[in-house]
This record gives sequence, C-alpha cells and structure tokens, in this order.
Amino acid sequence: MHLVQQDQKIDIVLTNQGATDPTLEISDSSHSHVKTVKAPPCKESLEECLDQKLENNLIYSINDRPPWYLCILLGFQHYILAFGGILAIPLILAEPLCIKENNAAKSQLISTIFFVSGLCTLLQTTLGTRLPILQGGTFTFITPTLAILALPKWRCPDTSAVPNHNTTVSVLAENDEVWKARIREIQGAILVASTLQLVLGLSGLVGLVLRFIGPLAIAPTINLIGLSLFIQAGQKSGAHWGIAALTVCLIFLFSQYLSKVDVPLIAYKDKKWKVFQYPLFKLFSALFGMCGAWLICFLLTYFNALPSSPQEYGYMARTDINLDAVTSAAWFYVPYPGQWGLPTVSLSSVLGMMAGVLASTMESIGDYYACARLSGAPPPPTHAINRGIAVEGIGCILAALWGSGNGTTSYSQNIAALGITRVGSRLVLQTAGLLMILLGLFGKFSAVFITIPDPVIGGMFLVMFGMIAAVGISNLQYVDLNSSRNLLILGFSTFSGLVLPTWFHSNPGIINTGIIELDQLIVILFTTHMFIGGFFGFVLDNTIPGTDEERGIKSWRKAVHKGTQTHSADLSCYNLPFCTNFIQRFKLFQYFPFLPSVKSREQITHL
Repeated sequence: MHLVQQDQKIDIVLTNQGATDPTLEISDSSHSHVKTVKAPPCKESLEECLDQKLENNLIYSINDRPPWYLCILLGFQHYILAFGGILAIPLILAEPLCIKENNAAKSQLISTIFFVSGLCTLLQTTLGTRLPILQGGTFTFITPTLAILALPKWRCPDTSAVPNHNTTVSVLAENDEVWKARIREIQGAILVASTLQLVLGLSGLVGLVLRFIGPLAIAPTINLIGLSLFIQAGQKSGAHWGIAALTVCLIFLFSQYLSKVDVPLIAYKDKKWKVFQYPLFKLFSALFGMCGAWLICFLLTYFNALPSSPQEYGYMARTDINLDAVTSAAWFYVPYPGQWGLPTVSLSSVLGMMAGVLASTMESIGDYYACARLSGAPPPPTHAINRGIAVEGIGCILAALWGSGNGTTSYSQNIAALGITRVGSRLVLQTAGLLMILLGLFGKFSAVFITIPDPVIGGMFLVMFGMIAAVGISNLQYVDLNSSRNLLILGFSTFSGLVLPTWFHSNPGIINTGIIELDQLIVILFTTHMFIGGFFGFVLDNTIPGTDEERGIKSWRKAVHKGTQTHSADLSCYNLPFCTNFIQRFKLFQYFPFLPSVKSREQITHL
C-alpha cells in the first residue's frame, strides 16, 4: 500500500500486512533516504494509523543538519516568532524604569535583551538540554520587577519642572543615573535569585520540588502573571482604542480565521522552480497583525488624519513621535557586562524575584517534554532536565550581568512552530541564536521598534497577556473541577492574588515594623500577584487532604509522557558534545545529576 504526501513527497509502504505489528517503510524522495520503523499496535483503522505516522514524521529531526540557507530562513522565522514577546518586556519596563521619554536608553535595552536571548539560546541548545528550544525574556520576572520598582525609593522623580529647551549635559547625566540606579537594583535581584535555579539544576533537586507542585499551584501562578498586567495593556490600548482594536482583529484574523489557509510560494530546487504551499498566516500571525496596524498608523500620520497636538486624544497613534530614536541611535551597539554599573543587592528584592524564578522553572520543564515530542527526541532523561534548568539559571545570571532588566526562559510559541514546520533540527535553533546576537548589535535596527505606536503595542498586549492567563487556566484540565476542595483552593488563591496587592498599593506606608528592610520585604512579596497565588495554591493543595486523581497529579504526569512511544529510545541526543566518552570512563561522574551516565541512560525521568 502506498501513500504520497504531495508537499513533502513522502512514500509510505506497508509490509507484513497480516502481522500483528506491521512494518512501515518511509522514504523521502527529496532527501533520498529510507527509514524503516515498527508501527505500534493500533486499535484504529489502518488508514488512521498511517495518518498518525505521517503526522509524527519530521522533515528534519533533532540531530539532522539542514542546508545552510534553510537554517538561516528557519532560524529567522523562529526569531520573528519570538521577537514580539522579547520586545514587549523593555517596553513594559520603560515607564517604571523612568525611561519613558529616553529613546536612547530604550534602544540600548532592546539591543541588550535580544543579544542576551541569542547567547542563552546557544548555551541551552549546546550545553543545556540540547533540545531545539529558544530562550527569551520571561514575563514571570516582570511582576516582581514591577513590585520592586513600586517601592517609594524607586518611584520616578517629577521631571516636569525641567524644560526641554534648557536641558543641559549635567541634567542628562543626572537623568541617566536615575534609571541606571533602578536597573542595577533589578540586576542584583535577578543575579542572586537565579542562583536558586542553578542550585536546583546542579543538585538534582528539581524532581524533589516537583513532587509537591501540582496543577492547583501552577494554574493560579501563571494565570496571575497575565491578569496582573492588565493595567499596562489598558494604558497602552487607551491611547487609541480604535487602533488597539484593529491590532487585535488583525491578529485574530491571521492566527485563527486564516490559520488553515496555505499561501502558494515559489522555491528553486533541483535546478527548477517549484510551487509549494506554506502556512504563512499561522506562523507569522502576531507579526502580520502588528505590522498591518503599524502600516495603517503610518498612513493616517502621513495624511495627517491623526491629531498633531500631544494634548488631543489619539496623538499617541502617530508614527512620527519617536523618529528621533532612529536618527540618534548608533549604527552599532555592543552590549557588555556591567554596562549600567555594578549591580546592587537587597534581601527584599531577591526574595521577591525568587517567586519569578520558581514559576519560570515549572514552566520550562513542561516545555522540555513538549519540545522533545515535536523534535523526534525521546522524553528528556533526568540529567538533561537538571542541566537544562541549571543552564537557564546561568542564562538569567548572564542577563543580569549584561543588564537586560529581565531573565530568560523557554519560549512555548517556538516549540509549537516545530510541529507546524516539521523541522526539529537543533542546528536551526542555534542559527536563530546567532541571528539574535547579530541583530542585537545593530543599534538602529533596535531603535526602529521604538517607533511602534502605543495603541498597536496595547493591542498586542491584550492578546499576549490574555494568552498567558489562559495558559495558566489550561492546567486545570487535569483537575477534578467537580470537587469543592479544588474549587476552594483555586478560587481563594487566585482571588487573594488580586486582592492583597491591590490593597497594599492603595495603602502605602501601612507596613511599619521599624526595620526598613523587613518592611520592603513584606511589601514586595505581598504586592507580587504570582507569589501570593502560587504560595496559597501550593500550601493548600499539599495540606488539605485529597487523592492524586482529585488533585490532577496522575493525569498531569501521564499527559507529559503522552505520545512518547512514537519516538526513538536513543538518548544520545542529550549527551554533551565532545566530552561524553571522557565522562563515561569515570564512575565518579555517575553521581553528578546533571551529567549523562550509564545509570541515567537506563531511566527516563518521571515528574
């Protein structure tokens, strides 16, 4: 029996049809190789079994090396998919860092965060889990960062008394010191807090911690990350609700309504031009939505249809407000460690940031399993997960040293792209990391993003932050929602995560123990939404009696390993490059939980 998939020219031949375990021969004519696999027992019809095998087939799996030009194109695609999330972080932090009007500082922050994201992607794909997984800025660090910067000592000074036309060099230097002092405080908090992630990975404590963390702790934690950012989304969108709504509509149009529409594209292959179908709208929905709204704002500005006075509503939708950011930016900007000065450390800031570190760790472990399934790799063994978390800790430490104002984590949207493109090659993501580093060095390229109007950014935030909140809620699919126990835990932890920070913000100075450091610690922890929700969810879920089925623990762990039977059991793709043979010569290395060993090869980790 033969099946031909036209867009990839894959021939599938079924042999031993009368046997209990039939054999499938998969030949890809475009790459001239034949793969023979043993099909698992299938309860469905034969056609459904073959369709399933086609879905799991990859054009390039984790260890494959596509041609260099394909690596560049697919790597740039991953860069584009991630850039919206990475770009959002410095734009959110601009106002609390007191650089709302400082375009040069914003441009430098954007260059730095892209540069560090590329560096961390190379580290993760080469020395970490070695899965094709992209690293970028994390929203889990934003909530504690905003809580730290909301302290009275870090509130922005009133600069309205200084007229722009009398701005002097001394005033500019003073303004630079204002925001640099704030980012140094964030650097120090991330730098020390990220050592927790490093210790969890190197010591192998990740598995121990995860035994006590279930969906009822994860759901309110991640849910409150999105819900707590509604003020930033509302402020940006409120600059022009029409443009913000247009941005949302375009993103929905491309990501949902046109997601199944394949666009015919032309490629030159085998010395002739060929037409192939590509899910362009599905892959670049956020980019098309943002650029479409940005283009309309440009046209409205060009024809002077938008107000020209800053006092009028809709002025912030103009695209010519921050043009000086591009003209004044340097062509090349090389970020370097300590570029803002020596990081400062305070206990309250570090403890507040640790909530973000733990949330990022939980999120990344789930991403590792998803990435392994979509890249043709077996479930990640214990040493790979431990090493991946440790490298993420190192990445956050590097981000703190460089001063990106944030850390790094795995990007789920890029993992989803592996399933769409059917390219799970590690080399493609390493190319994406190199592209992020190179493009981060072009100062004017980073400055272009500053010209995006506020309502366009607000529309992106409405979709993006809503998705983060929904991802948190999606963890509840494993929980028994008919249980009053679970509903009580979920409702109380989520509602408390909204109520307590709001009350503390409405009553500044209410905490006065006589010890300034203790006051700051209490304020930061109780104004960090995700910390409160995750803390109450964790404590109540582990103290109120309930079965594993009721808590969703069993279903959650089972879902992690769903579909792993279709992949190879060869764990060599997780071995460290160049030194695996050396490590296996000495039995001593078997006791390091982050190194591949004979013992860890025989076991697949279970959450």
